[in-house]
Amino acid sequence: MKKNIAAAIEEEIQPEVFQVPAFGYELIREVLLNDILGKDSNQILYWAGKQLARKFPLDSDQEVIEFFQSAGWGHLEIMKYTKNEMEYSLTGEIISRRLDLHPDCHFQLEAGFLAEQFTLQKKFLSESTEEVKRRAKKVTFIIQWDPRDPV
Repeated sequence: MKKNIAAAIEEEIQPEVFQVPAFGYELIREVLLNDILGKDSNQILYWAGKQLARKFPLDSDQEVIEFFQSAGWGHLEIMKYTKNEMEYSLTGEIISRRLDLHPDCHFQLEAGFLAEQFTLQKKFLSESTEEVKRRAKKVTFIIQWDPRDPV
């Protein structure tokens, strides 16, 4: 399997530099970005996720899963795959922490990233929605597409 861009970047970073405290990540993700982007943060982060996917195009579902792990976005798992829809589950310590500490947190960056990766890989225009499941400490992403809407 060829190495994806995220893995190549990760290899170049020294291990001691690579460790980012969760608090630092949360300051940027949950406080600073929301302050800067204001009421439009959901929509802007969704489109930012799509832009990230264009900069880091991945060739397979497995590479998408590995990218999420490398980016510190959590553990991504495919739950369901039908002819018009795909369902992912996002879990992990960082997800639990965000859900516990930030009641209004959202995962639109990740949703946009998944939608665009699917569009790039499968060549169908796609949209992604998130469903936060606080009790289960996970987020479900539903990616939908119409096979009659190729790109």
